[in-house]
Amino acid sequence: MSNIVITGANQGIGYYFMEQALKDGNKVAVLDVDTESLERLAQLFPNKLFYYKADVCDEMQIRIAIADIIKKFQRIDIAIHNACLCTFGKETTTDFNIYERSFDVNYYGALRLVKSVLPYMQAQKYGKVIFTSSGVGVTGFIGISPYASTKGALEALAKCLNLEYASVGVTFHIIHPPLTRTKSAEPLPVPKEFMADPQKVGYGLAKHITSKRFIICHGFVQKIQTIACYLFPIKMGKLMSKMTLRYINSEK
Repeated sequence: MSNIVITGANQGIGYYFMEQALKDGNKVAVLDVDTESLERLAQLFPNKLFYYKADVCDEMQIRIAIADIIKKFQRIDIAIHNACLCTFGKETTTDFNIYERSFDVNYYGALRLVKSVLPYMQAQKYGKVIFTSSGVGVTGFIGISPYASTKGALEALAKCLNLEYASVGVTFHIIHPPLTRTKSAEPLPVPKEFMADPQKVGYGLAKHITSKRFIICHGFVQKIQTIACYLFPIKMGKLMSKMTLRYINSEK
């Protein structure tokens, strides 16, 4: 069984991932700015689930939480950065501060978590760090350039650090969930029936969390779709954007 730390698990994919991970016998510590959904699970899994009200934009809050988790768990096997900010709007209507805020949560939030857990993982000579990415970070997509840019940056960060820390037993990975019916995805002009169920995605990711592959998906179909995005990023980006625009125009 593993000791897992995850940011952004009060709802959506992260919540269901955490729930399944607990059912599988793992210990889980959650860092999130919102924690109201976690009390019920904490009662169901005493001494298995711990949660901390922590902002991934605040390095000190993360470091304090990680230090306390180490006291409780003795070690951290897996650290997952799942917290994210997704904004919507064309570049012409998106202020510079939106890009800065998106990177602060999505990219620098991941880097703060990395710098907090790596000293412990290096000392224990093993560990797994995972970033939640997105297909749009590979292909691009209309109207979400701040979000997509942060995911592309996370892809590069994971590849670089995977090379740098291979010799000490610490590996870096990317989670690629499909477009899912989460709160952050609600404003997207995409039919809800085209979006995946967050419970199915979260449960599936938890079942594959021990995978040694660089890219981790919740199921076979998503794996094939993700491979297609990597092989044909420009074509896939154009295809998805055209399909979305066609849907928007049909609703007018």
